Amino acid sequence: MKLNLESLDNKLAWETYRMPQYDIAKMRERTKAAPTWLHFGAGNVFRAFPAVLAQRMLTAGLTDTGVICCEPYDEELIDRCYKAYDNLSVAVTLYSDGRLKKEVVGSVAEALGLSADYDRVAEIFAAPSLQMVSFTITEKAYPLRDNDKNLYPDVTADMKNGPAHTTSLIGRILSLCLHRLHTCGKPIALVSMDNCQNNSMRLRWSMMEIAYAWKSAGLIEDADLAYLSEQVTFPITMIDKITPHPDAAIAKQLMADGLEGMMPFETEKGTFAAPYVNTEQPQYLLIEDNFPVGHPPLEQLGIIFTRSDIVLKTAMMKACTCLNPNDTTLAVYGCLLGYKKISDEMQDKDLVNLITRMSEIEAMPMVSDPGVLDPHEYLHEALAVRYPNPFMPDTPQRIATDTSQKLATRFGVTLEGYYDSTLPKYRVSKLKYLPLALAGWLRYLLGVDDNGEPFELSPDPNLDMLRGHLKGITLGTAKISDDQLYPILSSKPIFGVNLYEVGVAEKITEYFCELIAGPGAVRQTLHKYCGEDAYGQKVQP
Repeated sequence: MKLNLESLDNKLAWETYRMPQYDIAKMRERTKAAPTWLHFGAGNVFRAFPAVLAQRMLTAGLTDTGVICCEPYDEELIDRCYKAYDNLSVAVTLYSDGRLKKEVVGSVAEALGLSADYDRVAEIFAAPSLQMVSFTITEKAYPLRDNDKNLYPDVTADMKNGPAHTTSLIGRILSLCLHRLHTCGKPIALVSMDNCQNNSMRLRWSMMEIAYAWKSAGLIEDADLAYLSEQVTFPITMIDKITPHPDAAIAKQLMADGLEGMMPFETEKGTFAAPYVNTEQPQYLLIEDNFPVGHPPLEQLGIIFTRSDIVLKTAMMKACTCLNPNDTTLAVYGCLLGYKKISDEMQDKDLVNLITRMSEIEAMPMVSDPGVLDPHEYLHEALAVRYPNPFMPDTPQRIATDTSQKLATRFGVTLEGYYDSTLPKYRVSKLKYLPLALAGWLRYLLGVDDNGEPFELSPDPNLDMLRGHLKGITLGTAKISDDQLYPILSSKPIFGVNLYEVGVAEKITEYFCELIAGPGAVRQTLHKYCGEDAYGQKVQP
């Protein structure tokens, strides 16, 4: 059978799937006439989480309009994952006991490419009914500058040419907001659902930098700047739902059901995609309640709308303590030790001890309890349920992508907390496991595993720069000069702090030297510091 609207009439063929319980055609008509929710970023996270939320609201009768998605980067996805399947997809939830929940998702009313369908996107922005524009475009889409603080060429061009001739994503979003002002004049909420600290504020900062450049150059009026400053809101969010690349094993199970054309593929731009998504069951979404023209009734589904400080505390709990630092640690050491699945790493006692002790002993004292979620319960769920799930095909290699752009949040915040602490028990000099995690990342950058065999590093925009600083360091290098590591370990853009200033760089260097001693040194070092009796700790998840 095919994944298309016509095949949905064959109820018997879909008896093992949860199906849309609403009239898709009528929903699409209503959405086209009066859109309420536009989402940028048509990838796996969108189809696994926001699109399913939209389906829940439609099924419950909480709304009669769906969600419109727009892909700003890899528009090949629109043709191959949406139009080819009548904008339907299959969301597969992977439970830790091996059960699969398979659901046909029909809530996407339109799927657009930002370049190919810009006029339609502008028409949607001009709709008075539009309440929310959300984003899952990854954290690297928000900065206007490279690591040397130079504006990207398309941003420079946008600042010069003004809102009528934008080419960068941020510039185009800004132009679309001004188009809304000059058509319907209504406010709007721009909501980042990307997994990064201060996500929506990052969007605001970048947009306003371009806006102020336009105002200084006389390319926009005072009223335009006032609208962007006062009528466009940027509710911050905390989002959490692990969504790995589509797994071919899941495709085979769907094909065994009779579904055609399910195998994953890679686009020309390197995006891994499929007509389905595979994801875990746990999910969290908190949103700052700052919507000038209302929002879809997501609170009816358990989504938490609350104050900004609570969202920030929850996001910091996740990103700095309970999940993301462990993600990175498992990613880099998993690559070094040859693991292909995160769940397999959770059978490695040295690695389990490393992330458990780092999070429970070292990071947890610096976390602020947000109240709406218990940090200890959240961490326990990650260590005992989410990571060990053998049916989740998440890989260290995927998680290691863009690591240099994530370290400042995942480790720098905790380091800064220790540096600022006035309590003697919380001194940077007492940290053992967090420095070992960062030393593992340096060791990972050599691109040689613990057996001395080369492996392919995951994509990262800073790889050439980082590896240039490590040039000449190989397994067995007897001595590492501080001068060679200083450009990396002192980098505030990478770590959020200067590791020499906070007093942890020397320990990282010491660990790094142990990790490069030769083949097998990674395992030896891990066992030395994270074995059952290391430091007298016997912490189990």
